[in-house]
Amino acid sequence: MNYKSDIEIAQQAKLKPISEIAKKLGIGEEYIESYGRYKAKIDYNLLKKYEDAKNGKLILVTAITPTPAGEGKTTTTVGLGDALNRLGKKAMIALREPSLGPVFGVKGGAAGGGYSQVLPMEDINLHFTGDIHAIGAANNLLAAMVDNHIHQGNALNIDVRRIVWRRAMDMNDRQLRSIVNGLGGKGNGVPREDGFDITVASEVMAILCLSADIDDLKQRLANIIVAYDRDGRPITAGMLKAQGAMAALLKEALKPNLVQTLEGNPAFVHGGPFANIAHGCNSIIATKMALKLNDYVVTEAGFGADLGAEKFFDIKCRKAGLVPDAVVIVATVRALKHHGGAARDRLGEEDLEALKKGMPNLLKHVENITQKFGLPAVVAINRFPSDSERELDLIREQCAAYGVDVALSEVWGKGGKGGEALAQKVLAAIEKGQNQFRLLYRDEDDIMEKIRKIAVEIYGAKGVAYSAQASQGIKQAGELGLSNLPVCMAKTQYSLSDNPKLLARPENFEITVREVRISAGAGFIVAITGDIMTMPGLPRVPAAESIDVDSSGRISGLF
Repeated sequence: MNYKSDIEIAQQAKLKPISEIAKKLGIGEEYIESYGRYKAKIDYNLLKKYEDAKNGKLILVTAITPTPAGEGKTTTTVGLGDALNRLGKKAMIALREPSLGPVFGVKGGAAGGGYSQVLPMEDINLHFTGDIHAIGAANNLLAAMVDNHIHQGNALNIDVRRIVWRRAMDMNDRQLRSIVNGLGGKGNGVPREDGFDITVASEVMAILCLSADIDDLKQRLANIIVAYDRDGRPITAGMLKAQGAMAALLKEALKPNLVQTLEGNPAFVHGGPFANIAHGCNSIIATKMALKLNDYVVTEAGFGADLGAEKFFDIKCRKAGLVPDAVVIVATVRALKHHGGAARDRLGEEDLEALKKGMPNLLKHVENITQKFGLPAVVAINRFPSDSERELDLIREQCAAYGVDVALSEVWGKGGKGGEALAQKVLAAIEKGQNQFRLLYRDEDDIMEKIRKIAVEIYGAKGVAYSAQASQGIKQAGELGLSNLPVCMAKTQYSLSDNPKLLARPENFEITVREVRISAGAGFIVAITGDIMTMPGLPRVPAAESIDVDSSGRISGLF
């Protein structure tokens, strides 16, 4: 059977003017800033108007540990939002903006798939409204101001060996991970070691996503630690007087982006932090605005529940005061068989043994959501034609033992209609009223204890090992009075451990923390584990090789 590609489906869709989508939400014209016919920014001051309005129900979509077989988390998020609307609920989705790095690297597109997409798909996957470019510009303005300050006399006595602020760009470029700049003579600055992170993993991206308003944004920007002086004291962006100009670059980016699903339902797509090396959730402003305007809001957190979901709870919910109402854990039979050791070219064949071996991965994520965080959960099986009834029954039986319901999701092929069964089970889980949401650790726990709880309770590690550099970073955070901050773990997305080759539910492993960075502006401590990189590289065959545009401007290859 021949299926239309995602981009073919998207290009054949008839979009509604964005003014109609805004009207559906009850947003007045004075808050709408159109970017063409089908995109708009919504003034964050709208939140003040709805300050006393009751929040809708918040549903988080997460997933099992990712595999090359695919899981379909964003697709499920979009489809669930459409399904809730089909059932007569006023619902909206809140997603992250795709990064150009994965779009041209491994994904080729990240706006959902099949008949469960957000539109305009090409715009969202490429430059969109320029938010990520603005974040990169603000990041690099600060970098330029650091080096200029040193060049112009270094009144703050910055130790050039202890500059921690790196440059950023929104593209996978391994060549820029570690560089030497300032070469070529006195007029070109002071030579020093430097490097680039991908923009979506930058602290500025995290700050934008975690800021409550423009004043909060400026304060967070001012708190960024860029370097240390020769006496070991921190130098901040505020000391360089950079926060005002940075905020000016970000003032439009702070406004949520309104678009629509394939079925004409509203969607906020705003902010785009990676979940393996950043906190992996869309902006607090977008989520809060959606909750004020709707009865139900469906949002996602990046990668598996060990990464995005944990950070959604322990960082985003902690800082924003959000309480989720239910969680959807997305899996596929194919992905679970991959975790069980089945060969990639045989994932379409019934293999109950491989499925049994892979199931512990799903069950660990279920355990974390229901037992560690105390939330009701539904498992969504993103169905493929090759899935056998015996395989589906096995998943149902094992999930039932954990007290969790399973729904078959067919949103890729059927859109919202294919998600109605899932939507009904999510609504039922919410209505049961068994929500006992709790955070994994307390603010007052020290940094090592927070890392230990994440590693042992969420990942299933036997313990944590620290490099000398990581231990020094923890000590430094303590000396600066920042031990009360939450921890953002940077870890491979391909395993519950920090070794991407350990699939399913690994046991008897240690998590190795090699570096600890202070993100004082974002308000968290970053613990970098294993071999994870903050600037990814392109794969052997990047998706960019298949992306093209014809003479009429029609884009192809975005999956």
